[in-house]
Amino acid sequence: MKIYDLLGIGFGPSNIALAISVDELRQRGHQLECFFIEKQTNFAWHRDMLLNDADMQISFLKDLATLRNPRSHFTFTNYLFEKGRLQDFINLKTFFPSRQEFNDYLAWAASHFENDCAYNEEVVEVLPEKKDSDVTLLRVISRDSTGNIRERLTRNLVVSIGGTPKIPVSFLSLENDPRIFHSSQYLSSITKLSHAKRIAIIGAGQSATEIFLDLHGRSSDVEIDLIMRGRAMHPSDDSPSVNEIFNTEFTDYMFSRTPEERTRLLKEFHHTNYAAPDIDQIENIFRILYNQKVTGVQRHTLITNHETREAQASDYGIRLRITDLETNLVQERDYDAVILATGYLRSHHKTILAPLAQYLPNFTVTRHYRLDSTPNFKPAIFVQGASETTHGISDSLLSVTAVRTHEIGEAIISIANIDFENSPKKHITA
Repeated sequence: MKIYDLLGIGFGPSNIALAISVDELRQRGHQLECFFIEKQTNFAWHRDMLLNDADMQISFLKDLATLRNPRSHFTFTNYLFEKGRLQDFINLKTFFPSRQEFNDYLAWAASHFENDCAYNEEVVEVLPEKKDSDVTLLRVISRDSTGNIRERLTRNLVVSIGGTPKIPVSFLSLENDPRIFHSSQYLSSITKLSHAKRIAIIGAGQSATEIFLDLHGRSSDVEIDLIMRGRAMHPSDDSPSVNEIFNTEFTDYMFSRTPEERTRLLKEFHHTNYAAPDIDQIENIFRILYNQKVTGVQRHTLITNHETREAQASDYGIRLRITDLETNLVQERDYDAVILATGYLRSHHKTILAPLAQYLPNFTVTRHYRLDSTPNFKPAIFVQGASETTHGISDSLLSVTAVRTHEIGEAIISIANIDFENSPKKHITA
């Protein structure tokens, strides 16, 4: 069986950026054979949140390559040039392209590596390949949509699978009810519920506000309750001073802190990324609610300082029992659909790597994103987007992607050079 130098699980922005970094390493003379496995049938970035009026919350300069190599073929600027839109984009006078355009940029970048990626395959297990007492390779097992199993061997592995939907406890028993769905399935799910007139959105972040505005514009007879634990919607803090926490240098600072200091930093800067929509989204929602007061026609309600403690499903709809967090008073409200804009968990890599857990103590991560391993475990496993507690809030964002993938690529080259120096074949030849 063919042995790859590197296998990547997932082919979203992080691993596309890694493919670009590896391509640059090849141009420098390093012969690395890599391959990626992606469960989607084709590339799409948050396809169910590609709303017509949604813009990026991050500068286009924090693309797949610019911060590492502004001369790269794969910069967003060169994408615009090749698409014939560079001058028009300049005339927009913005750092923030639409999410649809940035998705097209990512798809354009991914298209350069179609021969290096298997789409429509989901990795189901990663197993150790042993020689005596040492684990020397990894066997990556995937399954396609028809149920066929594929196995591949690799010397190194990079897991970049993004987040999995975070479902509140009160909704877990109803997870398979099509009338209740996570924001990550918004567009495909809402089109199947054209009859829904009373809709609840749970959450207070960017996804919640974008969905509210999209639903408001879809139909004049849809009524929406936006339910959140906080007393008010807080805008994201994107001032220049605060934005320095997304600089690549801040990763070093964050990693060098004690666990207690890291926790304090994450709490201090929580509203730069979580439950923090853009100010224009908040203003648009406030304007809609204000106009209701002017006209006397109330379609939508902002329910703050409340938490959903119980959800019940029947043939007639979804009944939520929501509790006022100040008075503990409970009210019941009925809906045709409930949308959970409740964020993501970033621990699924531990499930995929569970057969290797004995070699990966506590799944701790080094500064350069490699999982610590026991001495008898020779492959290197890297994770992308799962190290916020040690590397900072930028870890799951685009901010450091171009630099992070360069660090991973250089680490793999270093490992390959060490293996070559210690190989019996090298010493015989010498």
